[in-house]
Amino acid sequence: MEKFTILTGVAAPLPMVNVDTDAIIPKQYLKTIKRTGLSKGLFHELRTDKDGNVTGDFVLDKPAYKDARILVAGDNFGCGSSREHAPWALLDAGIRCVVSTSFADIFFNNCFKNGILPIRLPQEDLDVLMDDAQKGANATMTINLADQTITRPDGETISFEVEEFRKHCLLNGLDDIGLTMQKVASIHSYEARIAREQPWMKPTA
Repeated sequence: MEKFTILTGVAAPLPMVNVDTDAIIPKQYLKTIKRTGLSKGLFHELRTDKDGNVTGDFVLDKPAYKDARILVAGDNFGCGSSREHAPWALLDAGIRCVVSTSFADIFFNNCFKNGILPIRLPQEDLDVLMDDAQKGANATMTINLADQTITRPDGETISFEVEEFRKHCLLNGLDDIGLTMQKVASIHSYEARIAREQPWMKPTA
């Protein structure tokens, strides 16, 4: 998993509440277990007409936001089903941080496991960042995870909270597999001890 330390990029505004995971990545894109290529389905229903043609009206299709790295969204982002494809699709599109007042628990957890930082802020702080994001390509923000700050386009900062363990994992690029691999020496030591003390437990070829 790619480390998250300091992220500077354009912030795209999505002032919609209750954006569910089906809106983020519709069911027809869930057939793959690959984490790449899903950006083509990101917000599909919001980006296309009834014939499946991209309208260009959605915020991420506008020139100012094509390279957005941050999404400033409305309340209860990522609700609905538990599909992990939702953060995969965001990540594949280059989104590394989503800011909202609240997230669905499963989506929130899946973000951390895939290198995306979900930031929860009070409504008044979110409103300020939403206004900043409306400025288009001028809406460049810097997210500093170590300092737990968001630097606005005008240079002012907003602080945010993040659980220490999740922060550690993001800063060091550790997903569940990475965390397990840190314990390889202990795992091998345990297996060697069990093989000595309980040889009958040794698996057969």
